[in-house]
Amino acid sequence: MPSLPKTDETFTTMDQKSRKLLERKQNIAQQRKALPIASVEKRLVEEVKNNDVLIIVGETGSGKTTQLPQFLFNAGLCHDGKVIGITQPRRVAAVSVAKRVAEECGVELGQRVGYSIRFDDVTSNLTRIKYMTDGLLLREALLDPFLSKYCVIIVDEAHERTVHTDVLLGLLKTVQSARSQYVNKELDHEKRSLYKSGNSDRENRLKACQGTKLPPLKLIIMSASLDASVFSKYLGGAKAVHVQGRQYPVDVLYTYHAEPDYLDAALITIFQVHLEEGPGDILVFLTGQEEIEFVERRIKERANQLPEENRKLVIVPIYSSLPSERQMKVFKPAPLGFRKVILATNIAETSVTIPGIKFVIDPGLVKARSYNPVTGVESLIIIPTSKAQALQRSGRAGREGTGKCFRLYPESEFAKLVDSTVPEIKRCNLSNVVLQLKALGIDDILGFDFMEKPSRMAIVRSLEQLFLLGALTEDYKLSDPVGYQMSRLPLDPIYSKALILAGEYQCVEEMLIVVAMLSVESIFYIPNDKLDEARAARKCFSSPEGDHITMINVYRASKEVMEKIQVTNSQDKAAEKSINKWCRDNFINKRSLKHARDIHSQILGHIQQMGLSVTSCGDDMLQFRRCLAASFFLNVALKQPDGTYRAMASAQIVRVHPSSVLFRTKPECIIFNELVRTNQIYVRNLTRIEPLWLPELAPQGAGVLVAERWSGVEQGGDDYTDVKGPNEYGSSISGWPSRSSSPVCFPVYGLCEDGLCLSWLGDDSPPT
Repeated sequence: MPSLPKTDETFTTMDQKSRKLLERKQNIAQQRKALPIASVEKRLVEEVKNNDVLIIVGETGSGKTTQLPQFLFNAGLCHDGKVIGITQPRRVAAVSVAKRVAEECGVELGQRVGYSIRFDDVTSNLTRIKYMTDGLLLREALLDPFLSKYCVIIVDEAHERTVHTDVLLGLLKTVQSARSQYVNKELDHEKRSLYKSGNSDRENRLKACQGTKLPPLKLIIMSASLDASVFSKYLGGAKAVHVQGRQYPVDVLYTYHAEPDYLDAALITIFQVHLEEGPGDILVFLTGQEEIEFVERRIKERANQLPEENRKLVIVPIYSSLPSERQMKVFKPAPLGFRKVILATNIAETSVTIPGIKFVIDPGLVKARSYNPVTGVESLIIIPTSKAQALQRSGRAGREGTGKCFRLYPESEFAKLVDSTVPEIKRCNLSNVVLQLKALGIDDILGFDFMEKPSRMAIVRSLEQLFLLGALTEDYKLSDPVGYQMSRLPLDPIYSKALILAGEYQCVEEMLIVVAMLSVESIFYIPNDKLDEARAARKCFSSPEGDHITMINVYRASKEVMEKIQVTNSQDKAAEKSINKWCRDNFINKRSLKHARDIHSQILGHIQQMGLSVTSCGDDMLQFRRCLAASFFLNVALKQPDGTYRAMASAQIVRVHPSSVLFRTKPECIIFNELVRTNQIYVRNLTRIEPLWLPELAPQGAGVLVAERWSGVEQGGDDYTDVKGPNEYGSSISGWPSRSSSPVCFPVYGLCEDGLCLSWLGDDSPPT
């Protein structure tokens, strides 16, 4: 019979737990009182009560994101079960802040405080403070046009001016006006005109609001660094309130000359700080997952060459496509005696406050979208940050004490930076925006109240693309059922249409795999010292038909291996170890594969909710290739006599990327998903198709659109696509640090927020 612990030992253990819990609560209470925003709580609550629209400008670290919703809740604004909604431009901010606020309130996450992001909803009927991404609130508006469950909407980090933020601001103005004007009134003709739609479901939802008692909607715009006058003018002269921040001095250091390789310069600086500076974590800003994983590998390699006492580094990556649970690791303190090195994209500029940062390393670059409506090509290009971004980055080193920021460019270049970034809505493909607005019943896209209107041509091109995809009717109304089905899938429109169309070709499962794999960074990786091994491993999965079927082969093989491992190993750690070994042996990017599996599972749930059958073509890849041709008809390229290709929609001369399995074979006709530019233009993610399929499978209007785009190129439109790097964004910077082997990526559709990863797996060296 096992011996029971002595009573006094049991109480001692319980006392220790209780004491730690009490200390934690006391620490949290002290931290909240010390926040700058705590001293103006009463004033802010009164301002919100007295103003339906309020702008709050407060530096990062002032406490506005965590404290203001609690102030409003405690002041009784959540009457009649209404909710305070707080939007964030990034998932990691929505999740991390919700967890912190729940802890401060002493409640379980998902009860009074919760969060909702794409594919992950941690809320309940009891939730009164809800953090979410701005894109998710837009989707909520599809089901609830008046956002009737909310009493207050707080748009946080509005200065980032993401496309979702700008559209949301325009929509919230309309919703707020409608709720103020028609409180407790029947839906009359004018109200219907705001959200007119031929969809019966939408009409039923509107009718359901007739007898609903809707209070006026309070709208709060918050940011760490925005031009309050611009927002105030847009929002009808809204009042602006400034909250003092808590910023310690930061020493900013510059290089004497532009660095020829900013990644190597960042690595050198990391180890200089680690070996020569005092305690404190390091935050390094990079442009995307590819760079982050490259630098992570190099840090580990160089650290292993140091004496054991100098190897105490904990490397933590953070970028938007990283799963949420991995993003949360950035908030965990490093073990005693270790220094944390955080490798981050611009996600860490303002969206989250990471504790322990004392040193910031800033190469001064960011990946940004650019769109050419003449050719329909959307680009991700690496450009210099704005001055506002640079100041936000350096400020990260001074949140908890004095710090240092190492800018890897000369001080003279800082003066040449543009003041602020061009709003995303003026430099991206608007097809997804237009589709969502149409689904919301807003038919007059050109007349929509954008904060800054995108070009007329960009809107027209998006309407054309959606029409060709079958999402719009001939009079540019949302089509039923295809348009409504596409709007319900949280994907780029061309991917949504591909999944819907796959039902006709009995290959929904295969298309779902491809969409998931295209939504993540490159699934293959290649170490510089193992080129031959990596190429040999990839040949095991390669299909002579192209890269998409190769992706399917990888996914199916990984699924089969995982199922076998899970049957053999009952212990999770043993199974994970076996899966990691399989990925290493086959040079598969474990993170990308895991992310693709998550996306597959999540989108599968959406498809099943829509009542679509998940069919499979098995090994009949002819049907799948025909479905690809029917789905991506705008991404067709024909072989030229000299071995190059001409992209039909943009009329650009392109080459097959060395990473493609079709690099050597070069078939007569291909479809592609990405354009990649170094000093030449390459196409990536290819599949061989038959030219004679196109007249049968592509819609009739596609030929007209192609002809118009070719005409635009002949008249000089092609110059529009010539990426001139920083100068495109109004900067006259010369000699900016660059990475000689870092290509510029041009995905035509389906951009990932952090950009695209390039792995040189072809038989030749990387293109230069």
